[in-house]
Amino acid sequence: MDQYWHWLIVVSLFFVIAEKLSPWHRPHQTLRRGWLRDLLFLALNGHVLQLLLGTWLYFVFVETIELLGSWGIEADANIGAAWPIWVHCLVFTVVADFVQWCTHVALHKLPFLWEFHKVHHSIERLDWIANFHFHWVEILVYKTAQAIPLAVLGVPYEAVLWVYVFGTFWGHFNHANVPWNIGPARYLFNSPGMHQWHHDASDEGGAAKNYGIVLSLWDWLFGTAFWPRDREPMRLGYPGDEEMPQHFGGQMTWPLTRLLR
Repeated sequence: MDQYWHWLIVVSLFFVIAEKLSPWHRPHQTLRRGWLRDLLFLALNGHVLQLLLGTWLYFVFVETIELLGSWGIEADANIGAAWPIWVHCLVFTVVADFVQWCTHVALHKLPFLWEFHKVHHSIERLDWIANFHFHWVEILVYKTAQAIPLAVLGVPYEAVLWVYVFGTFWGHFNHANVPWNIGPARYLFNSPGMHQWHHDASDEGGAAKNYGIVLSLWDWLFGTAFWPRDREPMRLGYPGDEEMPQHFGGQMTWPLTRLLR
C-alpha cells in the first residue's frame, strides 16, 4: 500500500498538470469550489481506507480459497503459477474490470446501494479528482467482489499493484477535464467523452448507461453504451441531487441516515 500511495500521488500530479496545460472545458480552476472536500475523499478512499480494509479483504481471500477447496476446486497460485507477470496483469485487468462493471450495475440497480452511489453522482463537474469522490461503502463492495477472482487466479502482489495503478490512471483519465480523443479505441476503453454521459442527469439513453470503469467493451457488448458524440450532456448529476449535502461530513453520513429512515 505504501507503493500504491506513491503512485497515486504521481498519477494525480500528472492530471493536475494536464488539466492546467490543456483543459477541455473552460474556465478551468484547480482550486474550484469543493476542492478541499474532494481532497479529503482522495486521502480517505485512495489510502486510509485501503489500509483499514486490508484485514477484511484478506479474510475474504482466504475464505474463498477454503470454500473452493471444499468443493474440490484448487485455487490460489495453482491456476497461474507458471504465468509471467505481464500475463497476470493482463488477465487480472480484464477479469477485475468485468467484476467492477457488474458491481457498478448493481450500484445503480439495487436501491440500497444506489443511496451510497448517489454521492459520486452528486458531482456537478468532472475533473480528475472526481475519480475518488465516492462513499467508502463503494470500496467495500468493489474490493470484496474483486477479492474472489484474485483468490481464484492466484495473482501475485506485483501484478495487483500494477493493475491498481493502471486502474487509477484510467479512472483519473475518465473523469479528467482533458480533450483527449482515443479514436477507435473507444470501443475497447472508456474515456472522458463517453464517461460524462454516465454522469448525465437526464434519462436520455436510459436512466444509467456507460457503466465501464477501464474497459468500455462490456457496455458495447451488453447494450448499455450511449454516446452522442456531437454533443455533451446538458447537466451532470442525478434527478433530485439537490438533496445531497455539499460538505464532506454530510456526504459521508447522508446515505446512512437515509437507510436508517
